Amino acid sequence: MTVVVFVSALLGSMAIGLPIAFALLVTGIALMVYLNNFDAQIIAQNLFTGADSFPLMAVPFFMLAGELMNAGGLSRRIVEAAMAWVGHWRGGLGYVAIIASVIMASLSGSAVADTAAIAALLIPMMRKANYNIPRSAGLISAGGVIAPIIPPSIGLVLYGVSGNVSIRQLFLAGIVPGILMGVALMTTWWLVARRDKVVTTPKASWEQRRKTLVDGVWAFFLPVVIIGGLKLGVFTPTEAAVVAAVYALIVGMFVYRELKISHLYHVFLSAAKTTSVVMFLAATAVVSAWLITIANVPAEVSGFLEPFMDNKIMLMFVIMVLVVIIGTALDFVPTILILTPVLVPVIKMAGIDPVYFGVLFIMNNAIGLITPPVGTVLNVAAGVAKVPLGSVIRGVTPFLIAEILVLFLLVLFPELVTVPLQYLR
Repeated sequence: MTVVVFVSALLGSMAIGLPIAFALLVTGIALMVYLNNFDAQIIAQNLFTGADSFPLMAVPFFMLAGELMNAGGLSRRIVEAAMAWVGHWRGGLGYVAIIASVIMASLSGSAVADTAAIAALLIPMMRKANYNIPRSAGLISAGGVIAPIIPPSIGLVLYGVSGNVSIRQLFLAGIVPGILMGVALMTTWWLVARRDKVVTTPKASWEQRRKTLVDGVWAFFLPVVIIGGLKLGVFTPTEAAVVAAVYALIVGMFVYRELKISHLYHVFLSAAKTTSVVMFLAATAVVSAWLITIANVPAEVSGFLEPFMDNKIMLMFVIMVLVVIIGTALDFVPTILILTPVLVPVIKMAGIDPVYFGVLFIMNNAIGLITPPVGTVLNVAAGVAKVPLGSVIRGVTPFLIAEILVLFLLVLFPELVTVPLQYLR
């Protein structure tokens, strides 16, 4: 009955148009009333506790780092370097988009920011070269959702905080799955675009290639700093976010000199607006999470999943299918904050590594960013490309299927995540 109250309050609040953050508050209040334990002071305390978290400080700094990288020219240089090396291939601009997505994923961790930056740079070039624009926008969207998987990842931070799981281990575990998604997109792009009659760009000389690498070395060095620092224990994930933001600020202002003092106000304001939404969601989610624990919702959920508890692969398969369905209706951050406190106790009872589960869970939620009808990243790509959303949905379909196949491949073969993690730890 508790699960029914929880789901009914949440869906009912959303149905009448309440923003997700307020819907979570209403859900928490509904659970308190049902448990005959309403206390406004407890709600206020949990709201404060939800935002008062050292690990969550990584969120605003990673968002700021992404804004600074786009404004400071780091993102553009990554695209230019990829163009010099693979732009002359048939369908080369598609490969450029994928390579740039993987590299930029290791810089900002924001799917929306990466998609907007890459689409703004490549869509005009693709249109001029006679590419299928809806399909190209779909590819860029699918590449953008790699950002929440490869570290640094805002989604992994939120999952780690909500589920009390090591963020450092989550970051390291996300590297291989993110690369596998990039490989899957390259393979799919080769299959669907090889017969297109597009204009290929001239092959860059070795001198031009060298220049793009030298010019972009400061952008390429940032992932090395972040991953190396985490691996060696030099700094925590939160400190890594600060390092990334300061690094992007210094490089953009004093090395590339594209980031002006006059730009900083708008950069900081944009990062602050996005951060405020995420942090308020995180705070309200703690109210629901606390009541989920008090009401013993995980035990009820585990009862529903009990027929699968003895088979880890089947349990993971069922959970992933459910999350895929939920991801079509809920956005990325709310899904993480709502489901993490419910599912983590269940997978721990089943003996599943919460780090492994976390990577697949975040991957699943990231894929939800390109599934209609919500599809936040799809909307961004459609807006930048100036094409109807319906045509972008058709364009993204083969790439969406490829990423879902990678997800379930990792369900069947968890060693692809756990074995590399043993060497990275």
